[in-house]
Amino acid sequence: MKYIVTINDKNYEVEVEQGKATIIKTTPAAAPAPQPVAAPAAAPAAPAPQPQPAPAAAPANVSGEAIKAPMPGTILDIKVTPGASVKEGDILVILEAMKMENEILAPRDGVVSQIITSKGASVSTGDVLLSLN
Repeated sequence: MKYIVTINDKNYEVEVEQGKATIIKTTPAAAPAPQPVAAPAAAPAAPAPQPQPAPAAAPANVSGEAIKAPMPGTILDIKVTPGASVKEGDILVILEAMKMENEILAPRDGVVSQIITSKGASVSTGDVLLSLN
């Protein structure tokens, strides 16, 4: 069987037989033809774009120990409220990253003083999620 595989703008013609692959020929891949852009028609108003969650911003005045995002992702759920007492290991936030749900745990016993992020927010590594007193 022969296949043409394109990798990094190069076409590879490959012949495969019983678990053995041999490259027969390598050629530069043709650049995709530019697609024509249609002129905007006087059509009814398009639907409004879907709002995107605002990224979490790290406030300058965090009181207590800042609990930060260990990786970039999206906040799926916040399991605590301000004033809630937590014990070491309690789940504070569920963070989705790379299609996996990650539990952000309390590093020590304490009381949640502030929740800085919100459900649906996109966060980067090191963004402050909440603070613990």
